[in-house]
Amino acid sequence: MKLTFVGAAHEVTGSCHYLNVCGKHILVDFGMEQGADTFENVPLPVDEAQVDYVFLTHAHVDHSGMLPLLYARGFRGQIFMTDATADLCSIMLRDCAHIQMNEAEWKNRKAKRHAGIDVVEPIYTMEDADGIIKRIVPCHYDKIVEVCDGVKIRFTDIGHLLGSSSIEVWVSENGIDKKLVFSGDIGNYNQPLIKDPQKTEEADYVIMESTYGDRLHSAQRPDYIREFTKVLKETFDRGGNVVIPSFAVGRTQELLYFLRKIKTEKLVEGHPDFPVYVDSPLAVEATGIFQKNIYNCFDEEAMEIVKKGINPISFPGLCLSITSDESKAINFDDTPKVIISASGMCEAGRIRHHLKHNLWRPECTILFVGYQATGTLGRVLVEGVDQVKLFGEPIGVKAQIRKLEGLSGHADKNGLLDWINGFKQKPARVFVVHGEDSVCESFRNCLEKEYGFSAYAPYSGTRVDLATNIIEYAASPIPVTKKHKHVSDVFARLVAAGQRLMAVIQRNEGGANKDLAKFADQINSLCDKWDR
Repeated sequence: MKLTFVGAAHEVTGSCHYLNVCGKHILVDFGMEQGADTFENVPLPVDEAQVDYVFLTHAHVDHSGMLPLLYARGFRGQIFMTDATADLCSIMLRDCAHIQMNEAEWKNRKAKRHAGIDVVEPIYTMEDADGIIKRIVPCHYDKIVEVCDGVKIRFTDIGHLLGSSSIEVWVSENGIDKKLVFSGDIGNYNQPLIKDPQKTEEADYVIMESTYGDRLHSAQRPDYIREFTKVLKETFDRGGNVVIPSFAVGRTQELLYFLRKIKTEKLVEGHPDFPVYVDSPLAVEATGIFQKNIYNCFDEEAMEIVKKGINPISFPGLCLSITSDESKAINFDDTPKVIISASGMCEAGRIRHHLKHNLWRPECTILFVGYQATGTLGRVLVEGVDQVKLFGEPIGVKAQIRKLEGLSGHADKNGLLDWINGFKQKPARVFVVHGEDSVCESFRNCLEKEYGFSAYAPYSGTRVDLATNIIEYAASPIPVTKKHKHVSDVFARLVAAGQRLMAVIQRNEGGANKDLAKFADQINSLCDKWDR
């Protein structure tokens, strides 16, 4: 009955935790690291092909983005998640694969022009994304699910994203019963569209995020409509565009919610009919999924609009760009406009093209509406750089750089404390993860000294015996000393196939001798063919 911390330990992205319980190998999230890495993450304690189950808190890439790689390396188990998360992952993981394949193609074109640059393979392919999507098991909120002998789970709405959840995990092994709660990303209160985070009452261990564990949102709910309208009017009066790097799933739909109100009430004086472009195929598909899940996930305010027969995230003048030609045409239109495009941290996708066309124009505004991780282009722009490089070309930063303050999908320090204090009895231990290095430590210190929790902020590799509450191995931080290339080669896929073969062999232990002999003959025949 062990818990090992793998990713998002003293870091904000790359969430991954490993459970070894009841003879099963289980991952909670398997996310992609975004921005600059601070510390090295340990590899998974088992080969990917030996993983039996994954429990996914929500669809954001820093929690789900490496699932296709899990499949590429031999995983053939089940992935449990909420219904809405399943809908979102069906498009987001394919989009991730598309990005990986396009980036590898671009690097290989570059390699042909420069001698000595190795050909690269994408981290994973569309085939891997399709394969992992077929392993998904959708689950309803608030329903206990029997995963296997000794393991039950339940998903609770945590208010961070459509379908997001905390996960309760009940484990019964060798006469010992323990309950773990993984918070996932805890949502901010009073967000548009989705419900507020729900609390959980009991747990032996809590694994909770701390993204904003050192800061507070405004005491009063910001007037997003007023601030947004002000930015729009000032920019349109100058004849410029408002370019918004936005997460395709969640934040884009919130912006459409605001823009519908702004346009309906004609709040931008002198510019009542300004066009709005959503330039992200993923965002367009995600918006459809939001509409599909209205009755399960929307809050009371949004439902009041729905009951009046109004679509809360659609309006006249909304243009959805799907093809690359439609995307390119946006920047050849001189009409002042709103351009919403992914990715939200400016690390990939069409937003980089819109930045190239608008950053150098002093009449334009680049409006940031979400968290910018350390090392990302978005963080660099917010911090006030004078020049950036896009597609190998230096671009001067002349546009206004603004932030829509207070618009956050993450709970602040008080929100995190409110959630953890919702437990009727203090857990035996609270593990603080998913925060920048100093934030994890400061929030842990707050929980322990101000609120009396037994709290610990593990580094990657830390292992805990859940039966005894003993930290068997307290990992030390290992600073990143080299820049990792997020690519894999064909030989790595071959090694992964071999690992899967071993996993299949182990799972066939105890089978009929006749079948095992046939299996062995097939393997030997394959080895004879390739043993040169």
